[in-house]
Amino acid sequence: MSTTPEEPSLLRQAFNVPNLLSILRLALVPVFLWLLLGPEEDGWALAVLMFSALTDWLDGKLARWLNQMSRLGQLLDPAADRLFILATLVAFLIRDIVPWWVVAPLVLREAVLAVCVLVLRRNGFAPPEVTYIGKGATFVLMYAFPFLLLTTGASDLAAFCRPIAYAFTTWGGVLYVWSGALYVIQCARAVRGDGDRDAPAVA
Repeated sequence: MSTTPEEPSLLRQAFNVPNLLSILRLALVPVFLWLLLGPEEDGWALAVLMFSALTDWLDGKLARWLNQMSRLGQLLDPAADRLFILATLVAFLIRDIVPWWVVAPLVLREAVLAVCVLVLRRNGFAPPEVTYIGKGATFVLMYAFPFLLLTTGASDLAAFCRPIAYAFTTWGGVLYVWSGALYVIQCARAVRGDGDRDAPAVA
């Protein structure tokens, strides 16, 4: 009789390479905020942003290449993405790099999804999995942020980066809000009884 392989402990999962990258990305959030809001070392903050975007792409690739996909990783990766996005938006708002009307819908999206997760758990559903649209939106925003940081000042580089930054921010922002709307729809369907309680609410 075949048996299902036992999943490694959370401690062992935390020490695989993809999850270590996600943990590192989480640890870099306060460092990034300090660099941007404390000494305003925008060069180093830019380097942290670019490293975060790289690890966001790399941890998923490594999880598949090394066959180290885990439940912890499925939670850590989107959590790190969302925390970095929220921290960056708040910091950019404080520094007047982006206006409030850009930040507000993206922050509201996260607040709505947090409520959806609580509703799903109360009704016996697992937290939602990341969709391709949501991952794509995160990818675009993580590449928009470095360009936005480079738009500060009146240099030729800032003038060159502005249209690129605004295009990436618009594209990523629309996708981010759209993916949030899809999560809400899936959550509503699951709670109404159209979903399977043993499966994640979204695919």
